[in-house]
Amino acid sequence: MTEIVVTDCNLNSVCERIEQHCCVDDTSTIKRHTNTGAKLWGRVRSKLLRQKLDPQTVQSKNWHMDVIEMNGIKVEFSMKFTSRDLSLKRTPSKKQSGVFGVKISVVTKRERSKVPYIVRQCIEEVEKRGIDEVGIYRISGVATDIQALKAAFDANTKDILMMLSDMDINAIAGTLKLYFRELPEPLLTDRLYPAFMEGISLSDPAAKENCMMHLLRSLPDPNLITFLTLLEHLKRVAEKEPINKMSLHNLATVFGPTLLRPSESESSKAQITLASDIWSHDVMAQVQVLLYYLQHPPISFAELKKNTLYFSTDV
Repeated sequence: MTEIVVTDCNLNSVCERIEQHCCVDDTSTIKRHTNTGAKLWGRVRSKLLRQKLDPQTVQSKNWHMDVIEMNGIKVEFSMKFTSRDLSLKRTPSKKQSGVFGVKISVVTKRERSKVPYIVRQCIEEVEKRGIDEVGIYRISGVATDIQALKAAFDANTKDILMMLSDMDINAIAGTLKLYFRELPEPLLTDRLYPAFMEGISLSDPAAKENCMMHLLRSLPDPNLITFLTLLEHLKRVAEKEPINKMSLHNLATVFGPTLLRPSESESSKAQITLASDIWSHDVMAQVQVLLYYLQHPPISFAELKKNTLYFSTDV
């Protein structure tokens, strides 16, 4: 039995995960027709799409169980749907202990580190055995595994390294994404969000370069160092694109909204019916901001801090 959460934009990755977790009994004496696998996954995709379009299923918060069978092969799975807004919505924890939902400056000060331990360990594990994984960071990890890792990092469990080495790599990648999504404010901060949106829209290359570098220098040191660490990691992942199929643009699409999407303000709470085209425009801009930095030559923290050039976005 496979449990999955389906969002508005990850149907393909869901089907890939179902296929990965499905066990077929090879000892069966049933003679199966050719192309059974392809036809079966076609049925799975059709079932997910029909359920996704069903208003009652979409509005339900419960898991929906289903079975699809063809030529002796049976797929059992349960699923529930979350809207695109909810899947990307910043949902900080209310607690102040642990690491999830706690300001990054508080965590790094407590750990006496420049980059949070959870970020360093997840990156290390992904680079050790997940960098060649097809769809790394795009394919969702099992929700229960991610929650187990979250609890372990929050409790600072002694056997966290053992857990990481035994855990499915997509769960580790999902834990890293969840950490950034649950920060009280985005890694690139609420304060600078409007400036990032203005800077990425500048048409003059030199003006854009000056603006985007100045914005990085304006970040608090823990945020900046963590961002640069993640940036170099994602570049290394993209170097394996022929194997893992994750281009810079794919990675920017996954991480852009997570690192930039603003905290939910009181004013935005009242605008629940915000037009979808405005929402989509914001997401595209968030993706473009991260893509800009991913495509940029290596950025050094020391060089950024050494450069005292100040630039106004009012051009």
